[in-house]
Amino acid sequence: MTLVLGIESSCDETAAALVTDGREILAQAIASQEAEHAPYGGVVPEIAARAHAERLAPLIERVLSEAGKSLDDCDAIAATAGPGLIGGVMVGLVTAKALAMASGKPLMAVNHLEGHALSPRLADASLQYPYALLLVSGGHCQILRVEGVGKYQRHATTIDDALGEAFDKTAKILGLGYPGGPAVEKLARKGDPAAVPLPRPLMRSKEPHFSFAGLKSAVLRAHDTGEHADADIAASFQQAALDCILDRTSSALAAMQPVTALVVAGGVAANQTIRAGLQNLATENGLAFTAPPLPLCTDNAAMIAWAGVERMAAGFGPDPLDLKARPRWPLDPQAEPARGAGVKA
Repeated sequence: MTLVLGIESSCDETAAALVTDGREILAQAIASQEAEHAPYGGVVPEIAARAHAERLAPLIERVLSEAGKSLDDCDAIAATAGPGLIGGVMVGLVTAKALAMASGKPLMAVNHLEGHALSPRLADASLQYPYALLLVSGGHCQILRVEGVGKYQRHATTIDDALGEAFDKTAKILGLGYPGGPAVEKLARKGDPAAVPLPRPLMRSKEPHFSFAGLKSAVLRAHDTGEHADADIAASFQQAALDCILDRTSSALAAMQPVTALVVAGGVAANQTIRAGLQNLATENGLAFTAPPLPLCTDNAAMIAWAGVERMAAGFGPDPLDLKARPRWPLDPQAEPARGAGVKA
């Protein structure tokens, strides 16, 4: 049995987990920072980094204790090395380096996006390469063809904002607080998705990419008119976002066939309306549909540990202890930069 300790600290979730190559999560723990960031309506990088530094060591001790394991029992230490808020990434990576050095175990530096990309395989042993992946989170919105560990072809990305960010900004406009995604989804259940005319940016465009900046602005204008109920705005926003996702994903599937399945991962993958729409799209295209269990959608260390397991099995690593944290780290470095995306490409 291969046992990997995973560490995640790329944004506002401090997490540790122990995962085996048999897809068993022996123990995992996540310390949320929602209370610290809620007064600001979003993540404050300095506060996040400080919280990671305070909480990570106790979390690691906790998961080892709960699993009845020690560092000597681990075959590797896997940690997010980017992309993300650089202060938080550095806290997790430096901790992993120290543990690897002290225990003599190999270090596996994991791309946070690869953690999301491979997380569906942790929960679904039947998922085979290649598969189409819609990666939607607070910081990323991409469609990729996952051909194997370390082998990704990016077909689309956002030219401005990620979908998770659009959910958070909509929540802020509606006074729903932080984190915004679950709050908008809950309120949308009470509203009419056709009540507020909102744009569908880039829908039916020959360009493959996403855009959500205009949709956010339209939500703000609709709210400022005072003519619409908040629930209707939330429902109409969610429907507009779903329409864009389905249109862009359908276009990508036509360009990347054959694939074994349509997979969604990332924090926004927890949204049940979006999941249902994507499942219908997969069925229409004769594909299986896979989404991680809800606890594996948001940032977590189990996906990082599993990525470490997969990378070891594929012959990657160990990584050098002088490896640097990376605020930017694309899964497909050869992809052509998207129009207007700049460093987000």
